[in-house]
Amino acid sequence: MTTALLIAIGVVVLLIVICISIYNGLVGRRNEAKNAWSQIDVQLKRRYDLIPNLVETVKGYMKHERETLDAVVRARQQCVDASKAGNIGELARAEGALSGSLRGLFAVSEAYPDLKSNQNMLQLQEELTSTENRVGFARQAYNDAVMRLNNAIEQFPNSIIAGMGNFKQLEFFQVESAEEKKAVKVSF
Repeated sequence: MTTALLIAIGVVVLLIVICISIYNGLVGRRNEAKNAWSQIDVQLKRRYDLIPNLVETVKGYMKHERETLDAVVRARQQCVDASKAGNIGELARAEGALSGSLRGLFAVSEAYPDLKSNQNMLQLQEELTSTENRVGFARQAYNDAVMRLNNAIEQFPNSIIAGMGNFKQLEFFQVESAEEKKAVKVSF
């Protein structure tokens, strides 16, 4: 074998190793983003599971506030449906609506002193606050993973391998309206 042939084979092998490395890196980043999304899903499920308990606790005290309770239940169901569909934009909108309806529920509950001091309500308040923090951290981790994946897909020479491997950029989890960006105020 001639030296030129050995060099050519070495270059081809090196290019193959580089392509495999890039492809595996993209797969790893895509899986990281999927894992981060599943963490959001876990925290949202926890939140959705808390809401019926909250509504049941409040229901006995707020007999005249049926609209507010129904709005929370409807918003929760929209979130569950959007989560199952896997549409990030739709889920972000549904989450905003849920946060707004919870804000309304907590605002109305201020008029009920017995409810404000109810032990179940205080415990649910603490769990919901903790869950809201977990949801926020999970969203941040997801968006960080999406950014890393999207950057890797766009950078050269990764973009060539990403195109051949049919890698798609993922959508960030974003809140769209200013009202939705306000934190849920939980005060009793």
